[in-house]
Amino acid sequence: MTDSLTSPVVRVLILYYSKRGNTQKMARLMARGVESVEGCEAVLRTVESDLPDAVSPNDVIVSEQDMIDCDAMLIGSPSYFGNMASPLKKFIDTTGSLWFSGAMEGKPAGVFATASSLHGGQETTLINMMIPLLHFGMVIVGLPYSEKSLLYTQSGGSPYGATHWAEIESNRSIDHNEKQLCLAQGKRIARMAKKLNA
Repeated sequence: MTDSLTSPVVRVLILYYSKRGNTQKMARLMARGVESVEGCEAVLRTVESDLPDAVSPNDVIVSEQDMIDCDAMLIGSPSYFGNMASPLKKFIDTTGSLWFSGAMEGKPAGVFATASSLHGGQETTLINMMIPLLHFGMVIVGLPYSEKSLLYTQSGGSPYGATHWAEIESNRSIDHNEKQLCLAQGKRIARMAKKLNA
């Protein structure tokens, strides 16, 4: 356990939208990776959804204060037409005051995504999610090829961030390589945040 008097806890905000639960499962794996790093805490948050047939979220709805308080951030979304889902984008579009104040500048950030088809825009979704993070002045952290699962995956996974191929009915489980990349990304962002906070 971290002694808050001598070593402040590094908080990693994991913000996601999940319609069928797959992105949420990835977020939980990311949280495990974060909390495998001593002195780091994962804070899971989601967004309100106005999309039909969405599964009700069972994590706390994000606030701007969550973003201000975090030391690093991971954002995740299913891929919709090669872009992030509208509920996540809708929230990000309300955070102009954080951009204007520079509240997010210098914090490490990463992205992750799911898609129902193998070539369904996972990588463009990741890149599109990076754009607002760059506007915030955050430091983008990807996945290096020293993570061997990137070399062997036959489904999800990218140097831009972890991904999961959920298949057309969204019922394919996260496989071994996808799981390892989620854990690795959580661990990597936590370690980066600790270094920047040292």
